[in-house]
Amino acid sequence: MKIILTHEVSGLGAAGDVVDVKDGYARNYLVPRGFAIRWTKGGEKDVAQIRRARKIHEIATIEQANEVKAQLEGVKVRLATRAGDAGRLFGSVTPADIATAIEASGGPKVDKRRVELGSPIKTLGSYQVSVRLHAEVAANVGIEVVAA
Repeated sequence: MKIILTHEVSGLGAAGDVVDVKDGYARNYLVPRGFAIRWTKGGEKDVAQIRRARKIHEIATIEQANEVKAQLEGVKVRLATRAGDAGRLFGSVTPADIATAIEASGGPKVDKRRVELGSPIKTLGSYQVSVRLHAEVAANVGIEVVAA
């Protein structure tokens, strides 16, 4: 099935790309979650609009990505969340929580879809999180999860 991606999907493409995927993957995952729309001749007009929106939010050059990387790696991020007596969190820390904490700590605005967690964060402590800024540049951000 031919689809137009409306968001960046890891391993598949960026917003505005027209890709061919299995019918079930498109019908059951990508389209219902809003990551893609079905390709039609009329939908081709949307591709240009999606690509323009992507260029506005995207870091264009490696130099810009390296500048943002330096800013991110220089920020100390503390994320206060509810936890039990044993240090286990009520729920887990999401990429959206991390993006908000980075901005609150004085760092640059980061899209939550660019934050990559190796494994779910479910306990208090210090963690390293990767933020993919560009295809070739990723920043490692230290996050300290503390009890609120």
